[in-house]
Amino acid sequence: MTPEIPWGRVRPARRNADRLMKITATAFTLVAITVLFWILGMLVVKGIGGLSAATFTQITPGPGSEGGGLANAIVGSAVLTFLGIALATPIGVLAGTYLAEYGRGSKLAGLIRFINDILLSAPSILIGLFVYVILVEPFRGYSGWAGGVALGIIAIPVIVRTTEDMLRLVPAPLREAGAALGAPPSVVITAITWRAAKSGMVTGILLALARIAGETAPLLFTALNNNFWFSPTLVGGVSNLPVTIYQFASAPYENWQQLAWAGSLIITVSILLLSLIARRIVRGGK
Repeated sequence: MTPEIPWGRVRPARRNADRLMKITATAFTLVAITVLFWILGMLVVKGIGGLSAATFTQITPGPGSEGGGLANAIVGSAVLTFLGIALATPIGVLAGTYLAEYGRGSKLAGLIRFINDILLSAPSILIGLFVYVILVEPFRGYSGWAGGVALGIIAIPVIVRTTEDMLRLVPAPLREAGAALGAPPSVVITAITWRAAKSGMVTGILLALARIAGETAPLLFTALNNNFWFSPTLVGGVSNLPVTIYQFASAPYENWQQLAWAGSLIITVSILLLSLIARRIVRGGK
């Protein structure tokens, strides 16, 4: 005769531990949500007051002057972000393709993954210093090209990781079917594997775009800033929103501080829209 299991003594303890865990997790979740909405609420309240037609049509004002906007900073940020993502996309997609299709378990692929993980967690200010040493100091001047390279280096690890993960999710029978038809590996990858994983790959590019859109530290060492329209050659300081917000927020002028809040709201909304677009792509438009 088997002895009875003392469930009466075990179950209450487990039930109480489960309840305690639920209460703790819920409490910390509410704290996180409260802080998040507090920040967003303050940003919306203070940022809307600085939004006007002039914000998008006039250049940044000088010290102590009234009026002005963020037109040159917005356009400059768009140009720098485009340069960064244009540099990072081909490198990141091809590197991720090598890791998923060619390298897989090789030692070189393991080394690339290790370096990629380091770059993912590396402080952006270190990347800014690196680009400063190789592109700003030798040419004796700041430039938009240096800023684009710095943003591109930050975006590459995100695209590499996302591309590799998405390609690994493609079923092996798809590759085998292409190989059975006599297609070389390059054709199988471009015509079958990339097409099957394109939504996830595009999502990774959009996430990388959102990642670099608000970077400030690397631009302080590369593109810097100015209060005028940038040169078509991108030589010299290029006005951009992150650095403009940093400078205006720490200035004693009320007009600058209001524009800093407006610029913060613009960046936040832009990143939110990019994230929503990425999620929509992943879900197939549903």
